[in-house]
Amino acid sequence: MVTFNAEIEKFEQMGEKTGWTYVFIPREIAYQIKPDCKKSFRVKGRLDNLAIHGLALTPMGDGDFILALKTSLRKQLKKEQGAMLSLELADDVEFKIEMPEELAICLSDDPKWMAHFVSMPKSHQHYYINWFNTAKTEKTKLKRLTMIVNAMEQGLDFGAMIRAAKA
Repeated sequence: MVTFNAEIEKFEQMGEKTGWTYVFIPREIAYQIKPDCKKSFRVKGRLDNLAIHGLALTPMGDGDFILALKTSLRKQLKKEQGAMLSLELADDVEFKIEMPEELAICLSDDPKWMAHFVSMPKSHQHYYINWFNTAKTEKTKLKRLTMIVNAMEQGLDFGAMIRAAKA
């Protein structure tokens, strides 16, 4: 477990990250958590006194990372941009998102669909699963299942599926 303090920051203009609230994790600290890793990975530990697990560190280049702080997390912490945050972080090697049964059944209808799904990076699999899991109604779940199956048929990753749906 690596312990340090950091200031909560916010991107003003940063492409797709514009408006994100985050904590900067310099290379020296990131390498203590997961040595020589330059791609996104999950962490567990504490932010102040709040236990966390499965949060992603996002690479920013040169071995530096950020830990994005969603609104719901900032509300729990009762902290915003400019506040200091005490962090205790470790690599979350047990992190795993389970595929919902409905999604597994649908993707199993055609071996090509499941093969494409499992061939994608774990992060893209997680995007699909989280997106499906956040559906509040049966109608929305069915719509999302249909979109996911169509995306697997076309060989699309999550971002391409969302862009195609907006077009």
